[in-house]
Amino acid sequence: MCGIVGYIGDNKACPFLVTGLQRLEYRGYDSAGVATLQQSNGIRLTKVSGRVAELESAIDDRIGQGSLGIGHTRWATHGAANQVNAHPHSGGAGILSLAHNGVIENYESLKLELQNNGYQFVSETDSEVVAHLIADCLKEAAGDEIAPQDCVEAVQAAIARLRGTYGLVIIFRDFDDLLIAARCGSPLVIGVGKNEQFVASDTSPLVGFTDKIVYLADHQLALIRKDNIQVLHRDEGRVRPDIQTLSSETVDVNLEGYPHYMLKEIYEQPQSITNALRGRIDYDNATAKFGGLNLTTQQLRSVKRILLTGCGTSWHSALVGEYLMEELARIPVEVEYASELRYRNPPTDHETIVFGITQSGETADTLAALREMKRKGHHTLAICNVIGSSIAQEADGGVYLHAGPEVGVASTKAFTSQLTVLSMLALYFGRLHHLSFEAGSRIISEMEKLPELVEQTLGCHEQVREIATRYQESDNFLYLGRRFNFPTALEGALKLKEISYIHAEGYPAAEMKHGPIALVDENTPSVFIVPQGTVYEKVLSNLQEVKARGGPVIALTDHVDPQVTKLADDVIQIPQTQDFLQPIIASIPLQLLSYEIALLRGCDVDKPRNLAKSVTVE
Repeated sequence: MCGIVGYIGDNKACPFLVTGLQRLEYRGYDSAGVATLQQSNGIRLTKVSGRVAELESAIDDRIGQGSLGIGHTRWATHGAANQVNAHPHSGGAGILSLAHNGVIENYESLKLELQNNGYQFVSETDSEVVAHLIADCLKEAAGDEIAPQDCVEAVQAAIARLRGTYGLVIIFRDFDDLLIAARCGSPLVIGVGKNEQFVASDTSPLVGFTDKIVYLADHQLALIRKDNIQVLHRDEGRVRPDIQTLSSETVDVNLEGYPHYMLKEIYEQPQSITNALRGRIDYDNATAKFGGLNLTTQQLRSVKRILLTGCGTSWHSALVGEYLMEELARIPVEVEYASELRYRNPPTDHETIVFGITQSGETADTLAALREMKRKGHHTLAICNVIGSSIAQEADGGVYLHAGPEVGVASTKAFTSQLTVLSMLALYFGRLHHLSFEAGSRIISEMEKLPELVEQTLGCHEQVREIATRYQESDNFLYLGRRFNFPTALEGALKLKEISYIHAEGYPAAEMKHGPIALVDENTPSVFIVPQGTVYEKVLSNLQEVKARGGPVIALTDHVDPQVTKLADDVIQIPQTQDFLQPIIASIPLQLLSYEIALLRGCDVDKPRNLAKSVTVE
């Protein structure tokens, strides 16, 4: 979750540290801090409870002069979100300072051991345990005279005792020319500059500072000086840093006149869907094409079962993917929560392939689930938005979304891009089996209309704003749909919960009468997704059941029907498309509804309480 930055070079560290933390604030915003080092003044710490803007105001001249520094923006795991628990943390009697992302599972036993050795703890965090553990190892390794190599060996000795995940950046009081970074399960990227080096949790802070990067792998430790980088692997010893060019898709993220990132990203969806489609249509064969699956056509044709796994919004897109694959390709599909799959032992044969779906490519549960399935001999593929991410690197192959950076915590454009990619995959597998050339051509024609249809759908924004005004005080919402739009209902409910803190539930519309209908009253709006299709009349009957009990109804439909207009309190009309593409269109008004209600309730749309964008801890 948390965001980490580090700097060493000829310039002052704080401008990069603050800018980097601002760009990483989507990863956590409970508290923030920086530590800088000047040889004459030692390590100086500034920490605040709250946002990076408050940290920036608190930085004084003594902190700002250092040319070696680290910073951190926190999503709380161990200990409350306050100044004491904010990072960086000091080790020993201030001999070092570190920032940490991850969870140390054996921190309690280590803490007890260190307390018995005389170390005093001021925070409730597992991270302070790491700081004192390194200090203790340094004392044992160096004695009275400390050398830079002693620091390296102390970090290696300490992390060898850790059980869990970590991304660490560490500075030492006695060495203003050394920054150490270490990774296991929590991402770190080094930016390579001229007489300066940078460290960050992902590439976004590095844009504009350097275009050369090194992705640290698990169990690697980097010794970073302003003019060189050395990388050590736990098992392999010294390894050559793999310097790559920063992807052109990683762009500087700014609001471009929008009041919030979420709204900006909602309105970027015509372009992000275009990007997902670009270069992936094979007109001659009426199918889709992918360059990164790394499996032969024969291997893909022999697939007998597909397992889709993800978390949160990505799990909802996987549910749509199940409907798509089974409808178009006639291949059995199973959808699993990644957090459950990693601990299960489902019976899967060798003709099963596994897709991990993730926006960030760093979701801890999804990464662990893919590793487990890969260990069992299955081909693992990623549907991912971040080039160079952990999951992108570890999967056997995959498909990039090309949606561009998504900063808002509530996923919008990544969701519709995932659905677009899954639609193309369903087409691809369908054409490998029974789907005719003519059917494939019709599907392609409908897919190519999506960006324009989404653009049209955004025209409902003003109407959605008016609807939000009427229902902003509601404490509960129901979202109801059938077939492809059942997962859409789940996603709509999740969006409302995430950013407005209203309790909302999504259900298959027909399941409502098996329990949830007990919640219906005049204060509980029900959002029905009722496009034309094979179950249109059925959903309309479910809508009537709600109206019969006095419940307000908001209906999303793709045609004008007097019966819907008569029954529903509000009708939002969306463009028509094929039923298997309807979730992409229908999700747009639901995103806007959650956004507008959250604004009216005074919620922080881009940084909802208790949440972070990239879930890198279990």
